[in-house]
Parts: sequence; structure tokens; C-alpha cells
Amino acid sequence: MPGVTSAASHDHPERALLDRIEEYYDAIPRHAARVEDHGPLTLFVREGQGWPFYARPARGRPGPLEAADVQKVRVRQRELGIPESFEWVAETTPTLRSAAEEAGLVVHEHPLMVLDPGTPAAALPTLPGNISVRIVGADDPILPSALAVPHLAFAEPGTHVGQAGTAQLAEAADGCVADGTVARLALRIRAGLTAVAAAVENGAALATGQHQPLAGISEIVGVGTLPAARRRGLGLAVTAELVADARSRGAATVFLSAGDHDVARIYARLGFREIGTALIAEPAETAE
Repeated sequence: MPGVTSAASHDHPERALLDRIEEYYDAIPRHAARVEDHGPLTLFVREGQGWPFYARPARGRPGPLEAADVQKVRVRQRELGIPESFEWVAETTPTLRSAAEEAGLVVHEHPLMVLDPGTPAAALPTLPGNISVRIVGADDPILPSALAVPHLAFAEPGTHVGQAGTAQLAEAADGCVADGTVARLALRIRAGLTAVAAAVENGAALATGQHQPLAGISEIVGVGTLPAARRRGLGLAVTAELVADARSRGAATVFLSAGDHDVARIYARLGFREIGTALIAEPAETAE
């Protein structure tokens, strides 16, 4: 399996760090989710509007998982009308992959990368003079477009220059206002739960990302560039801004999951190194 260095043995050289990341993964949804105990699995059910959560291995429940454990949670997810999604780290819960696949789910691999404490800031490409990179406040007029960029970026995956540009961005930004996304994220920003960074040109965000600090660790998520603005170093600049902000908030360890190994090589330019594999399982019809 790409990215897996020594299965999930207890003598894995990164075991302590992987355990900290697992603690983070278990803690971060709890401020906005109802938690259901399903034996060896924990199901997080979002309270209110927003991106739906997932099921994860339960903390402190060692032992193998079986397809029946996964099927039980899938039944509950269907009852609730939420995605049948599972997320975990390959090295810490090795038996969940085979259980998920036996239960009929498709498993996706993503390099899990960490920026160690003390890693110096990397040199970044010089951006055009009319582009600035900044942390976006709750009342910043750029926030709607900053939250809209990932929707367009992930709809055209990859690193190639794509079709969606500023016209599509304006429409998507209006949608983020109308559906409450902007209001919800503004509350999280004010509460210190999420930080948003954006590369801005002419009053619109061209690349954005977020990090979520908690107890000295933070995950960078949702980094994306407007497809028409790719290959200008904007995503890398946004990631560097997020790292600096996370460290200013006391995060000694910053980590992320890269989309694939090509993307991982880009993050490596900032000093991130691969420590394992993040796995996501979902039904085949969702994966297509």
C-alpha cells in the first residue's frame, strides 16, 4: 500500500505522533456533532447544517474489526439519511480496510503528512504584485468567495489549468451566502475553531484553505485553487500562510492529507513529510 511504511505494528516509529493525530480526529467533530457508540466504531452525526461527518474507529477499543461492524453503522447512517462514510488511519487501525471492503465499500488512499515542530518556513515563489495572501476574518468581504473556491476546485480535480473562473466564482459565492455556509464559518472563525486563508486578486479569492486548531495540533483542510488560476503557486502560498497562522496559535504539529502522491510532492516543498496513509471508505456509487 503506498504510504504505509510498517503496517500498524505497535513499534511503528511514528506511533506516538499517529496516536496524537487519532486523538485529534476523535475530538475535532465533537463540538458540532452528536456522538453515537457502535462498539468498535464511533459515528459522528452533525447537529444542524454543515458538512456531514463520518464514522471512525472508537478510541480505546483495540481488536480487529469485521464487516458486520461496518454494516451495522451503514444501516444507522441510512436511517439518519447521512453519507455512508468512514475515515481512519491505516497504520493505527489496519483491520478496518478489509472489513470495509468486505462490506462493499470502496477505500481511497491519501498520503498523511506532517510538518514537524521547528521545521523552518520554506521559500515560496514570488507572486504577482496584485495578489496578496492573508488570513480572512469573519467580517472580511472576501469570505464568500474564499468559501466558494473549494467547491469549484474539487469539481475539477487535479493540478491542470481548468475552466471555472471568476464568473463561476461569483455565482458560487452567492450560493455560499444563500445556504448559510458563510454565516456558519463566520461563527467558527470568531470562536477560534477555524482559520481561513486566501490568495486574493481584484477583490476575489483565487486560492483558499483552512486549518482547525485544537490542543496544540492543527489539520490543514480544503486547500484549493480556482481552476482557471492554477499553476501560479497560489495553493502553496495559502498553505504556508495557514502553517504560519497555526503556529502563531500554538500548534506545534501541523498535518494534512494530500489528494494523491503528486499533490504530496507539492506539500513536501514546504517541509511536510509523509508518515502514513489516511483512508476514506464510501459506497461505490458515491466514489464514481
